Amino acid sequence: MKASVNFKNIGYMLHLLIWGGLLAVPYFVSDAANGYKIGNLPGLFFTETVLINMVIFYANAMWLYPKLYNRSYWWLYIIISILLVTGSVQLKLYTVTLWFPFMMKMPAIYRYVYAPSVVIFVISIIYRRIIDNIRFEREQKEKQAEQLLTELKFLRSQISPHFLFNTLTNLVSLARKKSDRLEESLIMLSDLIRYMLYDTQGQKVELRKEINYLNSYIALQNLRFGNDVKVDCSIELNDEDINYTIEPMLLIPFVENAFKHGTGYLEYPYINIKLSVKQGSLIFEVQNNFDADVETSKDENSGIGLANVKTRLNMLYKNNYSLKISNSDNLFGIILILKLI
Repeated sequence: MKASVNFKNIGYMLHLLIWGGLLAVPYFVSDAANGYKIGNLPGLFFTETVLINMVIFYANAMWLYPKLYNRSYWWLYIIISILLVTGSVQLKLYTVTLWFPFMMKMPAIYRYVYAPSVVIFVISIIYRRIIDNIRFEREQKEKQAEQLLTELKFLRSQISPHFLFNTLTNLVSLARKKSDRLEESLIMLSDLIRYMLYDTQGQKVELRKEINYLNSYIALQNLRFGNDVKVDCSIELNDEDINYTIEPMLLIPFVENAFKHGTGYLEYPYINIKLSVKQGSLIFEVQNNFDADVETSKDENSGIGLANVKTRLNMLYKNNYSLKISNSDNLFGIILILKLI
């Protein structure tokens, strides 16, 4: 909104400077003793011509062209445009006859009268088209930004129910076991939900908050699986790295995917998670083993997380990230290198 206001103010200032400069020309290049003449043209005639040309310019650029230059009224636009130009010429000739009759003897009088009206009219058309193109491009960019924001909000909204579905499934497992860790898990889940509801509403969050969220999720999973799943998590950051920002809930789908598909069907499941920042780039690695021979039962929303994060990466970090996915020898892994901007 501020950019639009500034753009308009700059436009108003340019109009004021241009027309004010033209009106002031006789008083800068001549003097009162010479009648403020510009060549053979009296200063008053020059000023009058500029004022009439201003009427032509703004009448066409601000009303005639925007209102009538279309498929329905093009013929009316042509008629009124001709009347506008010829009317301005007649007005100029009338003032010349009335106030400056000696100019009628000048060979170039009609060039002084006709040419400026036609030139200003053409300039007003060019000006209007340029303004319309600028406005159209700005509106298109605003629409694209709104569409991007809407799509991004939709993608974020997908993450939350998908995450809650998986987490609540974990809590059901603890409840069935009548685990003493259920209360601790619920408290931890409430902290995670608070983060999703209140800390991820902006465009980006501090990297430290996203890492805290990631650690809390891993801790919640550890409460569920205990020693049944070996989880190695290595996070290497210095004090400066935590000041970077990142798209919220961008890393969690990879970890969710590892716990979802790397547990429950293996004798010795393990998950390796590594995160570091080097020269302004985040390096995130997740690896888990799986049993390719076991037919896992998946919920109908399976795959939302990874597909979602790929879409968001393309939307927000295009040309600023690389994502490698490997799936071989019963090992699934991802390596995300993300330029933090």
